Amino acid sequence: MRKEERFKKVINYFLEAMPVAETELHHRNPYELLVSVILSAQCTDKRVNQITPPLFATYPTAEALAGAEIPEIFEYIKSCSYPNNKAKHLSGMARMLVEEFDKEVPPDTKELQKLPGVGRKTANVIASVIYNQPAMAVDTHVFRVAARIGLTHNAKTPLETEKQLIKHIPEKLIPRAHHWLILHGRYVCLARKPQCTKCGLKDFCKYYEKETAKKKA
Repeated sequence: MRKEERFKKVINYFLEAMPVAETELHHRNPYELLVSVILSAQCTDKRVNQITPPLFATYPTAEALAGAEIPEIFEYIKSCSYPNNKAKHLSGMARMLVEEFDKEVPPDTKELQKLPGVGRKTANVIASVIYNQPAMAVDTHVFRVAARIGLTHNAKTPLETEKQLIKHIPEKLIPRAHHWLILHGRYVCLARKPQCTKCGLKDFCKYYEKETAKKKA
């Protein structure tokens, strides 16, 4: 199957099976999503959603968070992974938003990456979720699922994966496609034991094709 055909089949499947695909991080505004995405690095969305309500109740704005001491922030996020670093990142991010961005989360990915704790993936999440830009954030789920299905080939880094995906996905669908792949990886195409028997993509998935061939051999 040619790559273009595979992409078309995958996109058509998700358009029908998952017409609405959104982040599972709870947020009410760009500031809250930015905080949540920073906290989600190597941490589950479920854990982040448990941490953020009391955090946002105390620090509802970037200005409020900027006025907090790092040890105070740490107390709210200590149950997530790498809380020391993340507390420093959140403090620095909030101060920069206040001092350099007029308390507003910028839409530009290059500007976003100036913020402490914000790398390319986080910047792409904000750009796509908040500003509906054609930015493809590649986390471990996207990286794994895209390779397994056969949407990417020999992509060694998240950036290589990103470039291959946006080349074949229509711009208007890129924000949704990011969530399609994440959610598929989170609930169906699991890292250790993909649930191929109940997967709607198996008829055009390279991984399933190879596994089926092994069983027949």
